[in-house]
Amino acid sequence: MIVNHERECLPGRLIAVEGLDGSGKSTQIYLLKRWLEMKGLKVFFTEWNSSFIVKKATSKGKKRQLLTPTTFSLIHCTDFADRYERQILPLLKAGFLVLCDRYMYTAFARDAVRGCSKPWLHKLYSFACHPDITLFFNTPLPVALNRILGGRPQLKYHEAGLDMGLSHDPYESFRLFQGRIYEEYLAMKDRFDFVEVDGSASIEEQQQRVREIITASIDLPRYRCRTHS
Repeated sequence: MIVNHERECLPGRLIAVEGLDGSGKSTQIYLLKRWLEMKGLKVFFTEWNSSFIVKKATSKGKKRQLLTPTTFSLIHCTDFADRYERQILPLLKAGFLVLCDRYMYTAFARDAVRGCSKPWLHKLYSFACHPDITLFFNTPLPVALNRILGGRPQLKYHEAGLDMGLSHDPYESFRLFQGRIYEEYLAMKDRFDFVEVDGSASIEEQQQRVREIITASIDLPRYRCRTHS
């Protein structure tokens, strides 16, 4: 279990979702965001690899296939650090419910699979607090792959893990890459207190479970927007 003293001093609450591509996590956190907003709560949403400062460099490096595993990791950490300092931490201090579509655990899984040292990765992200709740959408690999490949005419180079040399076939490479990432998530879930959600359940069943977890863990009325008369 991770003891996170810094989090105890912040009035906001941090909720993250993790899981494979196609696990359903992005759909579920969007539905959670809408539900919390409709309850009149103070909510902020942020997603992985979305910092405007870093996005152009990441895109250029991916297109030219210039990124080594270490460079890839450092760029994503820079993106995360920018969003953490400019968005996540200030809004936690302001008493918001902060929702993250992927958190540092995405880097721990993907970068470790690409060969980065786990102790090095954990130290790299040691500036960030751990979430109050990390929802892990545990989805069987065949289910997640079918969801992604069913609606995707072509896989991107890094998305498919082609930089790792697992297979020349993008779809086989993607399957092997995601399988290794899944094993990393399973290895992390107890250490980082992931709360599991059955990713193979229906969207409605998953959302019901998510709402039950959040309601049981957080005093939601505390986060209502104040209206001035």
